Amino acid sequence: MRPDDLNYTKEHEWVRSEGQEVTVGITDYAAEELGDIVFIELPEEGRSMSAGEPMGTIETVKAVEEVYAPVTGTILAVNHALIDSPDLVNSEPYGEGWLVRIAVESMEDAELMSASDYDAMVG
Repeated sequence: MRPDDLNYTKEHEWVRSEGQEVTVGITDYAAEELGDIVFIELPEEGRSMSAGEPMGTIETVKAVEEVYAPVTGTILAVNHALIDSPDLVNSEPYGEGWLVRIAVESMEDAELMSASDYDAMVG
């Protein structure tokens, strides 16, 4: 079951707000649709991102998909554990499989939805 205390994007990312910071990952739905994840490329810490801007890629045996910044801000941390274990995104998308932490500069361009709205979108 999808956590209802998170926000979601139409690009299948989840966003956990923690004051002026957010943690971002991809949803269980996205992880399942992608299949076995073999490589993840994430942005450099300290990089400024705008909401909707590509911030990395997720590679599976069948495709490479872009991951987008859900908010405008600066990358505080990337999940270095994913370098050696990209499959954490498949096994623990809402836990150890998180992607980045962002210091939020603006939520103005963020297009976030509730868990129930996301569930309705993915059916």
